[in-house]
Amino acid sequence: MIPVLLPPNPVQHFYRGGDRIAALRGIVPETDHQPEEWLGATVSRFGDPVTGLAVTDSGALLRDLVTADPAGWIGGGRGRDAGDVGILVKLLDARQRLPVHVHPSRDFAARHLDCPYGKTEAWYVLDTEPDCAVHVGWNTDLDRAELDRRRDAQDSEWMLAHMNRVVVREGMGVLVPAGTAHAIDGGIFVAEVQEPTDFSILLEWSVTTSTRDESHLDLGFDTVMPAVSASRLAPEQLAALISEVGTTAAGPAFRSLLPAAADPYFRLWDAAVRGTASSVRPAGFAVVLVTEGEGAIVGAADRVPFAHGQVFAVPHGFGDWRIEGEASVLVAEPGAGWPDTLTGGGIV
Repeated sequence: MIPVLLPPNPVQHFYRGGDRIAALRGIVPETDHQPEEWLGATVSRFGDPVTGLAVTDSGALLRDLVTADPAGWIGGGRGRDAGDVGILVKLLDARQRLPVHVHPSRDFAARHLDCPYGKTEAWYVLDTEPDCAVHVGWNTDLDRAELDRRRDAQDSEWMLAHMNRVVVREGMGVLVPAGTAHAIDGGIFVAEVQEPTDFSILLEWSVTTSTRDESHLDLGFDTVMPAVSASRLAPEQLAALISEVGTTAAGPAFRSLLPAAADPYFRLWDAAVRGTASSVRPAGFAVVLVTEGEGAIVGAADRVPFAHGQVFAVPHGFGDWRIEGEASVLVAEPGAGWPDTLTGGGIV
């Protein structure tokens, strides 16, 4: 088995953006509401069985390849189903502020959505305009009745005023635990890694093309609001969700770009080589994005060339591997210990 090339897979959405994805991936956007690309996705958009699924260079759905040979793609164990790879990777290029929203935990998803995954996620900043920020968690404890009133009134100003604002720069990693209210300013371009679902609770929909009825996972707000934390995210808690590792230049040794608390859910690494070889990534499913240059993914028996902007799905059956050439890459992998952490009493 060898790494499989994944052609561009842009996804239209309820917010504007996408030009930086198009530039990186070498495509022309169809609309100005094409702000996401789902990389290596074997899951689709909520309520839609097709949108988001990754198609390989041969025209096959990646999900079908994994389903046909789960051991070859993910190794031992089993995730949610035979096509589960334990992670969803996106490019997200916001040209407007995203709405204030929340993702449910694994416990909530298991009880209400018949799914063992929630949607803890993390962002790695690829590019940003000056003074752009992410908004993560509340800066004070909220009264739930007041939060409900402000949600119904679509009081954006009140919501943002009660959130922690973090100005970002290229290379920052930000973890967003399930239950945490968050938003991203327009002007920020990130690689996003997350649990493999599309579960979102919109507290603010009026700034998008979405509606109230599309904002509560078809469960109603009375059911989903307990999944939303109303507690203050203290400065020391916020600091623990931020990594500055990627703000310095990468080298040939793969380094982790996210806070350690992300490890049970997903991992994100980078490396850069300049006519040399990188350190070795162990066998396992991975999504590789080439952010710069040209080179090759090199295993024990095969060498797969790559170029700037390309994306590959690496199967477990490829074995241990490294990169060579003049290039920089991002590598996303499932959480440490996956899939045992999903079915063996792990993270909730």
